[in-house]
Amino acid sequence: MKLYRTTEGFFVEHEAKFYKIPTFIWDEVVNRDDLYDYLLGVTASTPPHALGLPSSLVAPVGTQEVWAAGVTYYRSKIARMEESKDAGGGTFYDKVYDAERPEIFFKATARRVVGPSGQVCIRPDSTWDVPEPEWTLFATSSGKIVAYTIGNDMSSRSIEGENPLYLPQAKMYDGSAALGPCLYVPKEPMPVETAIHLEIVRDGKRVFEGQTTLEQLKRKPEELVSYLFRSNTFPVGVFLMTGTGLIPSNDFTLKVGDEVKISIDNIGTLTNTVAMTKS
Repeated sequence: MKLYRTTEGFFVEHEAKFYKIPTFIWDEVVNRDDLYDYLLGVTASTPPHALGLPSSLVAPVGTQEVWAAGVTYYRSKIARMEESKDAGGGTFYDKVYDAERPEIFFKATARRVVGPSGQVCIRPDSTWDVPEPEWTLFATSSGKIVAYTIGNDMSSRSIEGENPLYLPQAKMYDGSAALGPCLYVPKEPMPVETAIHLEIVRDGKRVFEGQTTLEQLKRKPEELVSYLFRSNTFPVGVFLMTGTGLIPSNDFTLKVGDEVKISIDNIGTLTNTVAMTKS
């Protein structure tokens, strides 16, 4: 099942039909360990919505925080070491790649999250910017993973490459995160064969395309969530981006007007355009 947030309310997609949820409190809907059974109950007790799904999709987030993990794919260690080699930061990523403790960092508050068709941003003080397509978990306040979505962890590689301590400036700014188009709520966890696809279009032409699978994810999702919940509480649940295994080559940087399309099997496609932050 898929759970959508729109400006006209919340909708469940099940067996090619859409059902409107009779509530307007997103946090109470998603922060349920029995989310799948709850949504299934909605489809059984509510008639299908005659008009289908509204086009006014927004990011599937309420007041939840968005966190992210890094150096979690077999490819990502190499990329992070390459971007930081001039600052001597490569050894940091080499160590965390093999360490028991993963890299986990705060990414965005809800107001900084962009939804489907929204504008993700690059910084005017950055010279090397990339999207990072990420399989994103939603865990309830108890730490149970109940849903998944697509995340775009926008990153300034030039700023982080100067010094690993600049990570917050490289990762956390207005328009630096996108989520959508829905929450995918399956009965069973998503399989490792699940594919992640990234396409970047500039002036109508494809300038980058790549694909990977969850099989390349070195860290288990339950492991990442367990570390996130150490000494942390999330009263209405939390989103966790799980890192990226798809990174454009070192000679590529995003430009204003680029279109970024991230697709994950069974979840759908998250499409955003690139803009510049205001300052």
